Amino acid sequence: MNVLILGSGGREHALAWKIAQSPKLSSLFVAPGNAGTAAVAENLPIGVNDFQAIREAVLDREIQMVIVGPEVPLVNGIHDFFLADPALRHIPVIGPRKQAATLEGSKEFAKQFMGRHGIPTAAYKSFKADQLQEAYAYLETMKPPYVLKADGLAGGKGVIILDHPEAAREELKAMLQGDKFGEAGSRVVIEEFLSGIELSCFVLTDGLHYKVLPLAKDYKRIGEGDTGLNTGGMGAVSPVPFADSQFEEKIRDRIVKPTVEGLKKDNLPYLGFIFIGLIKVGDDPYVIEYNVRMGDPETEVVIPRIKSDLLEILHATVTRSLDGMKLDIDERAATTVVTVSGGYPGPYEKGKVILGLDHVEYAIPFHAGTTQKDGKLLTNGGRVLAITAFGKNFREALENAYRNVEKIEFEGMYYRKDIGFDL
Repeated sequence: MNVLILGSGGREHALAWKIAQSPKLSSLFVAPGNAGTAAVAENLPIGVNDFQAIREAVLDREIQMVIVGPEVPLVNGIHDFFLADPALRHIPVIGPRKQAATLEGSKEFAKQFMGRHGIPTAAYKSFKADQLQEAYAYLETMKPPYVLKADGLAGGKGVIILDHPEAAREELKAMLQGDKFGEAGSRVVIEEFLSGIELSCFVLTDGLHYKVLPLAKDYKRIGEGDTGLNTGGMGAVSPVPFADSQFEEKIRDRIVKPTVEGLKKDNLPYLGFIFIGLIKVGDDPYVIEYNVRMGDPETEVVIPRIKSDLLEILHATVTRSLDGMKLDIDERAATTVVTVSGGYPGPYEKGKVILGLDHVEYAIPFHAGTTQKDGKLLTNGGRVLAITAFGKNFREALENAYRNVEKIEFEGMYYRKDIGFDL
């Protein structure tokens, strides 16, 4: 089978690394990919939103499956683009159609979906730019901390939590009328703050059946102790020590099952991954958000724990026979530690030489923002590498990951030294 993966980050490298192991694979392509994917696949210099160039590549290389890594092409309707083209419609796309992708594309849409299907989530109201006074009035009915969410896609940085009402009002104005998040912030969801510990649940569905993948927990803030600005993710752990079998059962019964059933009831055909961002409040799970693809860096700990042939599982998803598949999961813990460019998530420089990767052992270095030039490995993004390691528990896995992170160097390199600190 010839497979194309769209994307260029650590998530896409992890997917490519796993799919490259499948005996069912003939040729693997990644567009645009990075220096890591180039080692297991052929990179194609095509942007994830250049649908015409993707079409040409798919036809030229006789691609038989397309796996969409990031959210933007899904929200922009790449699945619908394939279905509307007689030359492409027989080629399966792993990722939902545009309307179902609105679960990630609009926080308000997701909240309404949860309300319709009785899925536990925080109380909320949403406001547009011309409703600033009403938004201020709603803030006054809330207790701090105040949770403000840009309705649209904001690269994982559109959620702001503030303790003081004055700061919340200023931020609200900056989002609704100051163009802080552009079009994504033209509508803002104000949400009740839920106090608890967060985790991520990943589901693969063929629209009728589903498989729940290993749970994970990621660390979004740039600073240790979960301080500072939000990032795309600084590290992750799987399994999640505080999620026992009873809690996992609650996730399945109260959230996963009604989500998959709700998609069917709302006539939102769904083929692919659902990322459910959860928070454990007391002993109960609540949904913070939906994403319509795998998370990053959680993919770098979830995918290595899947012992089954991922391409075979994805083929069963396409043929609506997922219920007949068994998912074999590695019992060991996996952790990943992300190294980032100095200055990230603010302005940072690219093109720094990366050294020490050849000394990494008993760990998997997934490339996130890297490129190869004149025989040198260079930084090419904010998040540069995600170093994944196994252990009998998350502590041992973290020791293995950190031991290998210390072997790597590039100018300005930073990483959090406290992943798993709250477990």
